[in-house]
Amino acid sequence: MKHYETIKLGIVGGGQLGRMLIQSAINYNIATHVLDPDNDAPCSGIANKFYHGSLTDFDAVYNFGKNADVITIEIENVNCEALIQLEEEGKKVFPQPKIVRLIQDKGLQKEYFKQQNIPTADFRIIELKEELQQHKDFLPFFMKLRKGGYDGRGVQHIKTETDFSKAFDKPSVLEKSVKVKEEISVIVARNENGAVKAFPPVGMEFHPEANLVELLYAPANINVEIAAKAEKIALKVVESLGLVGILAIEMFVNENDEVLVNEIAPRPHNSGHHTIEANVVSQYEQHLRAILNLPLGDTTLRCPAVMVNLLGEENFEGKAIYEGMTQVLEIPGVNVHLYGKRNTKPFRKMGHVTIIDNSLEVAKEKAKIVKETLKVKA
Repeated sequence: MKHYETIKLGIVGGGQLGRMLIQSAINYNIATHVLDPDNDAPCSGIANKFYHGSLTDFDAVYNFGKNADVITIEIENVNCEALIQLEEEGKKVFPQPKIVRLIQDKGLQKEYFKQQNIPTADFRIIELKEELQQHKDFLPFFMKLRKGGYDGRGVQHIKTETDFSKAFDKPSVLEKSVKVKEEISVIVARNENGAVKAFPPVGMEFHPEANLVELLYAPANINVEIAAKAEKIALKVVESLGLVGILAIEMFVNENDEVLVNEIAPRPHNSGHHTIEANVVSQYEQHLRAILNLPLGDTTLRCPAVMVNLLGEENFEGKAIYEGMTQVLEIPGVNVHLYGKRNTKPFRKMGHVTIIDNSLEVAKEKAKIVKETLKVKA
């Protein structure tokens, strides 16, 4: 690897994950180049070079990648063919584009889990809405679009036949509903040398309407046996894929204390934001270490933490205004991260707040105050 001053890191995607990756890259004197279709994307003001272009257009991604030494992504919806071409021409592309292409399709994800004996909920795959009539025996289930879904979009809970009317008329996965005790996530990293390390599992609570993570707490509310089982599964997933970089594995703990893999994401993840303050190494620095083939950092949780997603309030759309900032900053252990998005809209991720404390219960109480006080309006 070259001296850090000369490394040009190309990031395909200019959202908040890329922004926080850049903040870590600065500590290593890495030059960051970013591609995004939005001129006002969160990365636009802090990247060394910002390129305007579509993430799904072959030429835009290919031409962008030619100017970088190492290429990574901060969103899955990218043109994998362009990344494969760059890889074939000798560019370092991590995570590897063929793995990204597999993960882009939730149907292929599920089939991969089955082939590799990775525990996951029962599932079926359909092409069209009309096929649901053939799967009444499978009710209740979650219907997930095979491609394009993110942040809770592209998911419908189909409880009875009366819910068929709200089903998607596109290729989808039907995932059998399971009785969930805890929803957890494990983030794991792997470098080119094959070294792997997992972050301790975290617990997640989801917004009932937006169906995205609203609250995260570390450590997760599980015993040491379940935690060890979850970490073992996470390591199996990343090693079976041979992925280089960060991989987030969202999981369910069911009523029988079985750990089932829900979905995976080949990039820094919402469920790892707390690592910036709460762990010895953050998920962002760990991703950089992995894709640069450096020794992986210590993932130890230094103290309990709670992370609150800062979402745009309902019924507000326009230039973002942050109410309650002074009050929450008076609370010890509160760390605010705003994403540089000018405009808000309902449930848009505008930032996050991590609360650290020696007591998880105290951190949760502080998080409740933050959630009630800090509002994004317009």
